[in-house]
Amino acid sequence: QVQLVESGGGLVQPGGSLRFSCAPSGSIFSVYAMGWYLQPPGKQRELVAAMTNGGSINYADPVKGRFTISRDNPKNTMYLQMNSLKPEDTAVYYCNAVLSSTFGTTPRNYWGQGTQVNVSS
Repeated sequence: QVQLVESGGGLVQPGGSLRFSCAPSGSIFSVYAMGWYLQPPGKQRELVAAMTNGGSINYADPVKGRFTISRDNPKNTMYLQMNSLKPEDTAVYYCNAVLSSTFGTTPRNYWGQGTQVNVSS
């Protein structure tokens, strides 16, 4: 019913930039937080950046100063601007949202389909 639609991945040279977007669709009552995670092979998903509905932002240490997260509240669309990309940023990135689909329901996690980022020369 609820989907998180991701866009913006691709191939980029070291030092280049990419811009992600993530937009929830379907039955949505309230969005509490949104963010991006990456999942290295054989490991659990790790936080890249996240933002609460109150505007609090958390960044993983490796991306501080290079990545910027933002949100269009009326559209519930989240953006991640990625600058100065490094080969070690290569991964599959997943959009995440904590939201309730209808009034009175418990908020839960929803995940996007995953977007590949390849940083190489």
